[in-house]
Amino acid sequence: MADPLLASNMAYRASTTGGISFNNPTTGDGRLVLPIWAGEVINAYDQYNIFEPLVESRTISSGTTMEFPVTGYVNLNPVWAAGDELVGGMDSQATTFRVTLDKRPIASHFELDNIDLMLTQWEYRSELARQAGRTLSDARDRQIGAYIARAACEDGLAEDPRATDSRFNSSTYSAVGGLGGKIFMNSNFDNLGKASATATQRTDAALKLLEKIEEFQIRLQEVDAPTEGVYCAVEPRTFQDIRALGVARDSSDLAGGAGRPFFGGVADAGGLGAGLNQGMFNLADRLEYQGVSIIKTNHLPNANYGQFKIGESRYNRTFNVMPVKALIWQQGCIASLKMMGLKVDQVDDIRRNTVFTVASMMAGTGVMKPEHAAICVGQPGGGTTTGSNCVFADATNAFGNFAFDSNNDLLSFQRDAHGDSGPFSVTLATTPTLNDDNIREMARAAYGAAGLNGGNDNSVEAITNDGAFVPEYVKSPDAGIFSATDPRTDGLGTAAS
Repeated sequence: MADPLLASNMAYRASTTGGISFNNPTTGDGRLVLPIWAGEVINAYDQYNIFEPLVESRTISSGTTMEFPVTGYVNLNPVWAAGDELVGGMDSQATTFRVTLDKRPIASHFELDNIDLMLTQWEYRSELARQAGRTLSDARDRQIGAYIARAACEDGLAEDPRATDSRFNSSTYSAVGGLGGKIFMNSNFDNLGKASATATQRTDAALKLLEKIEEFQIRLQEVDAPTEGVYCAVEPRTFQDIRALGVARDSSDLAGGAGRPFFGGVADAGGLGAGLNQGMFNLADRLEYQGVSIIKTNHLPNANYGQFKIGESRYNRTFNVMPVKALIWQQGCIASLKMMGLKVDQVDDIRRNTVFTVASMMAGTGVMKPEHAAICVGQPGGGTTTGSNCVFADATNAFGNFAFDSNNDLLSFQRDAHGDSGPFSVTLATTPTLNDDNIREMARAAYGAAGLNGGNDNSVEAITNDGAFVPEYVKSPDAGIFSATDPRTDGLGTAAS
């Protein structure tokens, strides 16, 4: 009996009927190539993926939708007297979050003129698998990062079933839910990860970020949310600035003896981090601060995905208008859905004398708990506009005149309707009340912006976008607002198309 794993089974052109381009055979020559290579691609995907394991991730083997149960408080009778009948279902609510796969898969692809190298040389095939897996992983990372930022911009549901314990705290909600996401806007954050900023500016920005991490943890406690599984994602330079807090940068820092690195593993400084003999320069390295894991990534949402698309329109937000400097989230804020397995296809294009290879996967994302997400941003437009200038505009309103207090936190901004498609100039006069609702509304306009002031001249020029920001988590008196006819319905509201 022939050995089924003989080298001939890996051959591509061993015969005219055995090639993997011939209907991807399951028997005969070439039958092992695609399964083995697909496994190598999946391994590379898992190795490079950062965000997916840090949110609610699920894999399905069939179908397109998964529903996550949402149950609020059950009924309470504080004094159950004799003869009183208990009737359930009067105050308690239960519903589900519905998360669906995207309509179309994401795919990495390449074309080779010598497929035999891929089949017979491990070094060549492994590099192709690494690049294919990394391409898929990077794309998925950007999608999930964009969705964490989306969650921070979502309002809470007015009748969130998790916030029905309103008898004792009807104004601010004492239960999980009802709050919406959090936007931390501070002008110091302009210098997070900014190579041209001074060491003092980057240090102040890093310390301000640690302060906002503490505020986020307090926020979770105030709504009875879990405080484990909390993460903060920053760029590598920002990570290094945090890691180097307290490290001497000039001779004045050594006055009175050596410095005390904040994250140098020094017991007197809280034992944070590790000794400076450890580099911590791998992307997988992380710091721990008050129960929050600080990780690094090159995929923060800070580019114009409306121009350089990363998926469906709901992912393609104009993050360049108000770049995200740090993401802070608890893993339950969004859900990531993935179809089991990876589809790999190859076709031999005889006219071009090449072999075309595609690796594709189906994935989807949905907002579940916006109060579990926050973003740290600096001044919209990078702080390049001053005076009475408009900074950006969506299809309806223009925003500008951003002012900051002595702690560099957002103090006020102005908003007025423009009624134009740009370029245009608007004299802003209306100052909305500074609260989380209005700040989130402003952030949604920034991430669905149609125009940006690029010249500090009070003129807002049109930019490429992929439509307005359509909230998924909709305020409604009824939590059961899923559409029976629209399969795009997501979260507790209607997803963008």
